Amino acid sequence: MASKHLTLKLHALLLVFSVSGIFSKLASKHPFLSSQYLINMFIVLVIFGLYAIFWQLILKEMTISSAYAHRSILVIWGFIWGWLIFDEVIDLRMILAAVLIMFGLWLIGEK
Repeated sequence: MASKHLTLKLHALLLVFSVSGIFSKLASKHPFLSSQYLINMFIVLVIFGLYAIFWQLILKEMTISSAYAHRSILVIWGFIWGWLIFDEVIDLRMILAAVLIMFGLWLIGEK
């Protein structure tokens, strides 16, 4: 079982990784290969690179099955970013999905 400190590091990493979706969506709003498109995609690539490095460091200390289970939190971050930044609507299905994800993560933590 991973320590709470390691789990917190993993969730911080996943939060940073979730931000790549924001820049990816922002890039899609600009013409392909325009300066704004390239800037946003560059940020996405930097985030991916940092994520890859720190993901490997996390996997040295945590089982891969547990680490991948925690990646499900990215769905919740997607809901939150969509609502906060892109004025997307969070409906009851999404809330229920978030509750199920959190329950699943709680179960993983209780092993």
